Amino acid sequence: MAATAGGVGARLGRAAAVLLALLPLLAPSAGGAAPAAGERLYREGVLPSGRSLQGRREGGVGVEGAVAACATCHRRSGLGSWEGQIVIPPIIGRYLFRPGARNVEDPDLPHVQGYVPHRDPYTDATLARAIREGRDQSGRALNYLMPRYQLDDATMASLIAYLKGLTSAPVPGVTRDTLHFATVVTPDADPIARQGMLDVLQQFFADKNVGYRGDSPAMQSTRGVMYRVNRKWQLHVWTLTGPAETWEQQLRNHAAATPVFAVLSGLGGRNWAPVHRFCEQASLPCLLPNVDLPVAAEQDFYPVYFSRGVLLEAQLIARQLAEQRQKLGLRRVVQVYEAGGVGAAAAGALQAALAIPGLETVTRVLQPGSARTGLGAALGATGAGDALVLWLRPGDLAALPAPPAGISAVYLSGLMGKLEEAPLPAAWRGAARMAYPLDLPEQRKVRMAFPLGWFNVRHIQVVDERVQTDTYLACVILSETVGHMLDSFVRDYLVERLESLLSHRLVNGYYPRLGLAPGQRFASKGGYIVHFAKPEGTQLVADTGWVVP
Repeated sequence: MAATAGGVGARLGRAAAVLLALLPLLAPSAGGAAPAAGERLYREGVLPSGRSLQGRREGGVGVEGAVAACATCHRRSGLGSWEGQIVIPPIIGRYLFRPGARNVEDPDLPHVQGYVPHRDPYTDATLARAIREGRDQSGRALNYLMPRYQLDDATMASLIAYLKGLTSAPVPGVTRDTLHFATVVTPDADPIARQGMLDVLQQFFADKNVGYRGDSPAMQSTRGVMYRVNRKWQLHVWTLTGPAETWEQQLRNHAAATPVFAVLSGLGGRNWAPVHRFCEQASLPCLLPNVDLPVAAEQDFYPVYFSRGVLLEAQLIARQLAEQRQKLGLRRVVQVYEAGGVGAAAAGALQAALAIPGLETVTRVLQPGSARTGLGAALGATGAGDALVLWLRPGDLAALPAPPAGISAVYLSGLMGKLEEAPLPAAWRGAARMAYPLDLPEQRKVRMAFPLGWFNVRHIQVVDERVQTDTYLACVILSETVGHMLDSFVRDYLVERLESLLSHRLVNGYYPRLGLAPGQRFASKGGYIVHFAKPEGTQLVADTGWVVP
């Protein structure tokens, strides 16, 4: 599987090169059903027969199924990874099957950590031997981390065919001098937040391009790594219109007219699912959009979010209700939300999480446009033994009538209600608890100095602090990730590098920490339950520590 520095590193490098060889079954060139079978073998560890892939390391240690899958170590791109001092090198065919001396002479070859520049090329026969017997192209034993796999000839041939085509196609949105990015805005996005987000994006891109002086030739360092020192960034705004069922086709049209390397940030309202589906189907990274209702599909690869949004709030409230049930004598949870809004999905998530015998859950649905006039009826017939959960926007919170007498508990969505700025009437503040899936205001003050200072210096008006801060953070994260990629502009590798780098960040705006592992697509995973310190003002007091449901 891997390589370390020095002589051990070279051996580990050869080992990783071989394990990645297993990835090949995904190969587009394998033909017929082979690509689908290869994809399952590479990503999931499932053989064409449907049985689990099995491998065995030296000493008799076995691996099976997903743990044995090539992508576990060599990643979806085939460009490798590392853990501590263990480096897992690339295994795409363009590395394995060409003479090593040419690796540093090819400006179109991705240059990633772990490749071995001077070595003999593999052949189909020596690669098959390496996979089965654990010996490299020169006959030397591979590192013990590299499992040995007993594949039949047909499976082996499909694997090798896939490997030869892995990460070999031209990358959309990447030219000799420019990286193209898009941001997506849905029709129901808040227009003020939209302009605030675009102000940040456009200024960040302008800053990135200040030092651009035209296309620069490929350069070779003293270590033999070739890369271009300069590329400009270009932003494309994909503004969607009309009903949601037409958005995916609109996105396909945009992508066909202007191919992009990735979708960055973006702004959604009630529905982001069509954008998520398009990005996953188009193999297009969709990085850190501003959405309160993301798509909870962590088996997907390309969409990456800051958090679960209101779905995380539902988990936080569910946990608190379960813990406080006996103390408060709760018998029923009453949820109030507006039809067609993100609160409907949040209420569904809370109801699913509260499948507790003896605890009833009911919903009161407000019709769009009449929410404020219907609040009195929605809150009726509630009292002792009831917990009230309000999935409401600021205008509806401000219009709340007097709270029901004797109500046992009240919870509200921080994201929907505008966090500490929520205009909750004074009569509600004493009892109300808020789900807060972000760091507390006092604790994030130092971190917030970075984006707020950037906005100030560049004369960007702050019209929606959270959206603009998250947009700035998304831009910084992308910039740092691209900076570590050299010229290895591969979409899958972009997501993989972002995963690796995210947990090392210290300045994350609204979030105390961010981190992703393979199979995770929500970078911030916890939050607080808080209440207002006084009947007026914005000061919050935490009822819980940082909770990861």
